[in-house]
Amino acid sequence: MAITTELFGSAPDWLAHTLANAGLPVATKKARLADGTRLTRQAAGLLYACPPDDRANPNNEALIVSAGVHGNETAPVEVLNGLVKELLAGRWPLACPTLLILGNPPALKAGERFSAANMNRLFNGAHHQPAYRGLAEAERAQLLEEACRRFATLHPDNLSHYDLHTAIRPSKREKFALYPFIKGRRVPRPQCRFLLEAEVETLLLQHREATTFASFSSSVLGAESFTVELGKVEPFGRNDLRRFRGFGDALRRRLCGQPAPEVSPPFDHLTVFEVVHEILNTGPSFRLRVPDDVANFTEFAPGTVIWEDATTCYRVGTSPEAIVFPNREVPVGQRAGLMIRPLQQLGA
Repeated sequence: MAITTELFGSAPDWLAHTLANAGLPVATKKARLADGTRLTRQAAGLLYACPPDDRANPNNEALIVSAGVHGNETAPVEVLNGLVKELLAGRWPLACPTLLILGNPPALKAGERFSAANMNRLFNGAHHQPAYRGLAEAERAQLLEEACRRFATLHPDNLSHYDLHTAIRPSKREKFALYPFIKGRRVPRPQCRFLLEAEVETLLLQHREATTFASFSSSVLGAESFTVELGKVEPFGRNDLRRFRGFGDALRRRLCGQPAPEVSPPFDHLTVFEVVHEILNTGPSFRLRVPDDVANFTEFAPGTVIWEDATTCYRVGTSPEAIVFPNREVPVGQRAGLMIRPLQQLGA
């Protein structure tokens, strides 16, 4: 309790402190656990943890783990807050430097996806665009980039970043990860094993650089980064955290520096998808011809019309294609969905 008070004042935990100080300037606070682990509470929702210098880091790695970039995606936030509680209570020793992030505190407090702009489209420098000037989410994205840069400067070797989300629509594949595009890069086998350990059995290879948080850490910091979708959006207090136990257990194992366990069916191979077409809102005549309630990874037969406008009609090609992230409400020029197909299976 003393260490919690030292870091978070009258708030009972990290999440409560973050929500209480959403959008407010917060002075840096440092503390040390009895075992020598150093903790720095930076801005609201930013917690840096570093093990004692003489403690082994068996996996020789550093981790960035973020959640709550979208404020209505609460389950991963609760998972991270639970792990922080365990760490502060001394239930396990931290083995690797770690930066933990609750991305968008005002949106988390409001229970909304975002306040003024989708923050997961504001990274990789997009927050500097004139359209976003002065927006709180743009300033927060810049702050998170700067915090990650500092962390990567201190801990540049074997850096991983997992940006945790839950989906706003149902999915035929409940847990899946997206791997940011870097030309010529392949997914390392240890990362495949970790995803399977975390009960994530589907991987989507992105086809171009993006403005997401994971794309920033991948392209700018050289991290092995993933956007990880862990289930369905629910408000605080309504999440069945048993459904997220696999990821929580796998992340705790990484934080402790323990070796990876053997994987077993059904989580013994990743199904990998590739993007075959990006759907963009082309303007006033754009029409997305799929139901509003269609689930992620819904498959469409060859010849099915997916979208059209005054000059173009996109149909599924000669083999079935599935859709992810369909959203007819995005602004003109932004992504309204992705058409994908299975590429291969990767064993652990």
